[in-house]
Amino acid sequence: MSAQGSAPRATLDLKVRVWGMGANDQPFFQNATAQNISATGACIYGIEPDLKVGDVIAVQYEGKKARCKVIWVVDAGALKKTQVGVQLIADQECPWAAVLPHDMKPEERTIQNQDNRRKFARHRISFPLELRDERVNTPLRVNATDISGNGCYVETVMPLAVGTAMRVDFWMGEEHLTSTAVVRTRDPGVGMGIEFTGMPEETKKRFQVHLEKIDPGTSLAAKKGQ
Repeated sequence: MSAQGSAPRATLDLKVRVWGMGANDQPFFQNATAQNISATGACIYGIEPDLKVGDVIAVQYEGKKARCKVIWVVDAGALKKTQVGVQLIADQECPWAAVLPHDMKPEERTIQNQDNRRKFARHRISFPLELRDERVNTPLRVNATDISGNGCYVETVMPLAVGTAMRVDFWMGEEHLTSTAVVRTRDPGVGMGIEFTGMPEETKKRFQVHLEKIDPGTSLAAKKGQ
């Protein structure tokens, strides 16, 4: 069984951390082993909880994290426990790219094109925010794991429902910004994607420039791909 169909694979054993929401609706966070690695996915075994096809889990190899979709699941017995094939979600960078054989490394333009389809390129940095669910008005201080002028992704074990309206507050240098926002995607046990719906277009552009100053590497890569 292949997690990536015909994609070339490397038979490596990588120690990874995985987390998400099991079939019992309980969050999990554990060590596992990734095998049959490719630039777009892997086979991961040693998963404790039951998972199902379509689940989104987070996978971390060394310091790099990515969100993956489960595309197949098997019971691998007492030793390997639950074994799953996962595929990187479209906008995620391959966390084990550095250890892939040279002819299997992801092409740089693939990542660039994924970012260029967005209105603003995402910056994969930790950025502090304060969220307020408009129904309860209780502040939640979090760090976005990737962010742009149009929105962000926030890691949380218990993400809010898609469509939840909220207020987001953050700082752009010494300028305090406030915007309405809406939860657009929800990955139980992993996090949620948020769109800044109430931010004027000009402010979004200024904020994007601010992010590019903090994380110039993404901007340089995008320019090379143009």
